[in-house]
Amino acid sequence: MSYVMIYLEEAQQIVEKLDRPATDKMVSELSALRKAAGRLFFLSIGGGAANATHAVNDFRKIAGIESYTPTHNVSELSARVNDEGWDSVFANWLKGSRLSSRDGVFVFSVGGGNAEKNISANIVEALKYAKAVGAKIFGIVGRDGGFTGRVADVCVVIPTVNPQTVTPHTESFQVVIWHLIVSHPHIQVHEMKWESIK
Repeated sequence: MSYVMIYLEEAQQIVEKLDRPATDKMVSELSALRKAAGRLFFLSIGGGAANATHAVNDFRKIAGIESYTPTHNVSELSARVNDEGWDSVFANWLKGSRLSSRDGVFVFSVGGGNAEKNISANIVEALKYAKAVGAKIFGIVGRDGGFTGRVADVCVVIPTVNPQTVTPHTESFQVVIWHLIVSHPHIQVHEMKWESIK
């Protein structure tokens, strides 16, 4: 069987195994966050950071939820890394954003962070801070969910069907799930461009 066929069959298996109740719960929690005038802060690194930038657009424009990500501002991000260190960069950014119990932190990550192995320590520290202030935590992650999966109020873990393609499948399905959320009738408040053209 060709790699193309294998990869797409794996994607089909993931669709069949996705956690539908967790996705429904995420929709409900995000709807409640918007009703409470809460803000949403997307945290991610690497490929997930590109996803976070796109998601901020969709949650603001389609879902009407005030949303931000630190990776939008490379000047501030790099200054904080240089002056304060990589591990604290997201937590300190959230402090500067006055994260509160009305707000939410949304993580896109392949591993979800692991304090013991010092993997994605910036996400781990940010989530510790989010818990301390009582903010809601959301995640779309891979593997076993890592630290995000353990502390999140709602987390969708992308099923691993092939250990060799965890990263591409996780980052791809982050896109699928957030698009599902923003187009959900309980979340979408503004019509999308191509869907509005008759």
